Amino acid sequence: MSDPSPALATRGYDHARLEPTRRRLRWLITNIGWRFLARIDYGRITGLEHLPARGPAILMINHIAFLDPIVVLGNLPRNIVPMAKVEVHRYPIWGYFTRQWDVIDVHRDELDRRALEKSLAVLAAGEVILIAPEATRHPALAEAKPGVAYIGYRSGAPIIPVAVANTTGYPTLVGPWNGHQPGAYFRLGRPFRFKPWAGRLPRERLRQMADEAMYVLAAMLPEHQRGHYADLARATTDTLDLL
Repeated sequence: MSDPSPALATRGYDHARLEPTRRRLRWLITNIGWRFLARIDYGRITGLEHLPARGPAILMINHIAFLDPIVVLGNLPRNIVPMAKVEVHRYPIWGYFTRQWDVIDVHRDELDRRALEKSLAVLAAGEVILIAPEATRHPALAEAKPGVAYIGYRSGAPIIPVAVANTTGYPTLVGPWNGHQPGAYFRLGRPFRFKPWAGRLPRERLRQMADEAMYVLAAMLPEHQRGHYADLARATTDTLDLL
């Protein structure tokens, strides 16, 4: 995989212009989303001390339901920028939010250099991005795409694994008629970075980096959700620096 040019990796992203809009959208998520469309188990949202108060970071989540990135986005002390399939812009209502938030839209059926370049630009601006390395929803972890390894390595940003739970079934009208449905929550794990590598990264190294990152995430999940990464005895950390 070739590197985007440094100029492309740092231009065309205006953090200050977007922040007021994102704050308004956060207000709507908190006061409408969590009040009427999803139940949040705030007591089980843990590990927030692993999110840096400032500077770039990459949140790496398991993706089991539509609501996963919204639950994380709406319950952190900092605004974050999710990566999402380009099709979400066509979703009723939610497509408006993704366009206004300026999410990093990804064409999943190709090597999307523009999405990689925008991710690096957002990180260069000192922001936090969110990525689901599997690129689509699965009830248990599937093999990761190498994008998380490439972005993490090129940016040098810390990667924070995030285990999301109980998001299946939302959004739906919240009330006493569905009080049996548990609240969604997530947990942030210990951050890590990818170790330096002399020269251009070979594909085999990127594959190893992505898999080692996913094993860190798998260890945070219940056994039935580990999927492709179920055998934790195969986990290695040769490419990782745990922080």
